Amino acid sequence: MLALRIFGAVFAVALLALSAVRYNRRAISRLNLIISWAVGAAVLLLAVAPVVFNPVFDAFNFRQGGGRRLIAAELFGLIVLFALQLRTMSNSDQNERALRLLVEALAVETFRRERERLRESLPEGPCIVVVSPAYNEAENVAGVIDAIPEEIEGYPVVSIVIDDASEDDTAEAAREAGAIVVRNPIRRGGGLALRVGYEVAAKLNAEIVVSIDADGQHLPEEMPILVKPVVAGDADMVNGSRLLGEFERESVIRHVGVHFFSWIVSAMTGQRLTDPSSGYRATRADVLRRFVLEQDQFWTSELLIEGLRHRIRLKEVPITIRARTGGKSKKPKSFRYGWNFSKAILKTWLR
Repeated sequence: MLALRIFGAVFAVALLALSAVRYNRRAISRLNLIISWAVGAAVLLLAVAPVVFNPVFDAFNFRQGGGRRLIAAELFGLIVLFALQLRTMSNSDQNERALRLLVEALAVETFRRERERLRESLPEGPCIVVVSPAYNEAENVAGVIDAIPEEIEGYPVVSIVIDDASEDDTAEAAREAGAIVVRNPIRRGGGLALRVGYEVAAKLNAEIVVSIDADGQHLPEEMPILVKPVVAGDADMVNGSRLLGEFERESVIRHVGVHFFSWIVSAMTGQRLTDPSSGYRATRADVLRRFVLEQDQFWTSELLIEGLRHRIRLKEVPITIRARTGGKSKKPKSFRYGWNFSKAILKTWLR
């Protein structure tokens, strides 16, 4: 017991000194300094003069002997630690959301310059907007843009590339191919890039929004297959499925993962889905405005689950997915990808 009290006293003194030093260096706020000193003072008193806390122990009927008051001190400490953890998580979430909104706003602001540059060629009425999130895809993005149809089901098609702070000539290649280019100031992931694209699509009076990868794995010539059910009024969202169509297998692990996550998402939503990780989709623009989307990277399942939460009419159609012909994949290693994809599914489902 003596050793524990000595350790507690040393810890308390270290906490008091460290928090004071960090405050002087402006590394923590005054509120955090007060909290740190309150915790440190409480630990120090508990180690040096535990009799001070006898009224608290008596109030909760923790009597002396048998280590009961030590257990009480540990319990109170866990409660304080849990409260501080909740506060930290809340502050982190608020900061993350503020940063996300700032990046989105700055990216959308760049659209004004692009709109002025292409003012003569932009349609005035309803159109189909194709959004392609891109990061370091200078080798592939122009080929994708060139292959996108100019008109589908009577609607003019506008191509938008959301450059997620690429380090190569992605923006220039996309712009030369005729796309509207909107650039994120910092890299945040395909999910945030797609949300920026949705906001730009709304400003362009989009009737339907299509998402397509900029790496050339999706076939732009198959776009009418996704758009037609939406135009016909048979679906609010059409998901392209490689398992219903054709695909070039990347690895056994990823192939198994597609089947596994399709089973998980189907069980969680109550609707059979064969390819929740597909990024090739067509969605009614007015439906997208109702969605709450927060995932910056692992966004494909979020969009489906959020859509089904709003009871949209979802349909899957067969598509072809080719192997990447150039550049490097931005996806993490298989097991890390699966773990993060699982977290995104769970967070969206619990929302």
